[in-house]
Amino acid sequence: MQQIGKYRWTICGLLFFATTVNYLDRQVLSLLATDLSAEFGWTNSDYANITAVFQFVYAISLLFAGRFIDKLGTKAGYIWAIIIWSIGAIMHAFAVPLGNAANSVLAWVGIAAVPASIIGFMISRAVLAVGEAGNFPAAIKATAEYFPKKERSFATGIFNSGANVGAILAPLTVPYIAEFWGWQMAFILVGAVGFLWIFFWNHYYATPANQKRLSAAELAYINEENNLEFEKPAEPVKESEEKFRWFKLLGYRQTWAFTVGKFMTDGVWWFFLFWLPKYMEAQFGMTGTAIVFPLFVLYSMTMFGSIGGGWFPMYFIKKGYNEYDGRMRAMFIIALFPLVILAAQPLGSYSYWIPVLLIGVGASAHQAWSANIFTTVSDMFPKRAVGSVVGIGGMAGGIGGVILSKLGGALFDKYKALGNIETGYTIMFVICAVMYLLAWLIMKSLVPKYKPITDL
Repeated sequence: MQQIGKYRWTICGLLFFATTVNYLDRQVLSLLATDLSAEFGWTNSDYANITAVFQFVYAISLLFAGRFIDKLGTKAGYIWAIIIWSIGAIMHAFAVPLGNAANSVLAWVGIAAVPASIIGFMISRAVLAVGEAGNFPAAIKATAEYFPKKERSFATGIFNSGANVGAILAPLTVPYIAEFWGWQMAFILVGAVGFLWIFFWNHYYATPANQKRLSAAELAYINEENNLEFEKPAEPVKESEEKFRWFKLLGYRQTWAFTVGKFMTDGVWWFFLFWLPKYMEAQFGMTGTAIVFPLFVLYSMTMFGSIGGGWFPMYFIKKGYNEYDGRMRAMFIIALFPLVILAAQPLGSYSYWIPVLLIGVGASAHQAWSANIFTTVSDMFPKRAVGSVVGIGGMAGGIGGVILSKLGGALFDKYKALGNIETGYTIMFVICAVMYLLAWLIMKSLVPKYKPITDL
């Protein structure tokens, strides 16, 4: 590997950095949710509505973000995405005056006012979602550009582990920033980190054909399994200029397999990300800095799932399976691990550490699943369509997240009123546990064998 060069891993590092920032920004709200709910009088349904706005706008934006990245190109598209989401993250600090301004507009058109804090956070979450929707289409496209198929799931697992690092760093920083400088400063400081990334991306990224730091041997290695998509130095931007009918993607079973898989499983990760701090408070009375160490342990576990899950298909590929069949075998085994979440509530009465560790296993499995389901797209589709397909599936995943979040908020308010909120979490954990196995069965039925798209 040394002889062919390693510059592609520098690009992977930049993708990891961006994904870390992405998850840092989106998780600040969940870590402050208990304090903000107390300050502004939010119910669980109010909080669910705020998170659902993010998920819904994220879903719709993903549909267009992939196409946007494919048309504009990976470099410029990624820069615009992180500018927008960083501004959205900082806007949360000014949610109340933003909500008051929005209510003035609503009153002018004859619409009843919404509590300023709720509408202000909804607007901020919407802007954050528009920008963050560009992260994964751009990162998957960059991975398809810089890595041969046999390395893509491992590279995806590495950059996708940025989600776990962001989830780890957030509880280690956000509660303390909020405690010493106020919750507004938590949004401002964390949101500003994205602008630092832009400098490095602008300096180090170029398409492989135009990348002066990439050796000829490494460029050949990147394209050795994909000669039909070889980026010729004489025509470095030819690929991004080629056109295809976007709606044609919906005619492929491969698109629907990815879309269904994302719809059924993305909401589980959203639930873990947005509701675990609320769960620790509701069931174990833990708030503020008290939840830092349990969440640190839980999200640290997910790093092993992300990187290990990206490596896992290599075990089967080395045994002679093609990329898709090896990946699907790995994903079936991964889909079994979330079933341990079924024991979280029954055993939670002994110690809060039991559900923390069991949910950590399930969350780790999600990250392993995520590293592989993303890569099924670059296995099947030409590089110029990867961003669009990821966008379609991401939209479906966001809608699945909206449904799961709204369902959770309604269940928690219902059972809290009955004095038994634990039942609400039990129902949600059962749903989270079985979704991956169901998703795998549907994906396998849609695309039982490896069949790359050659007529797009």
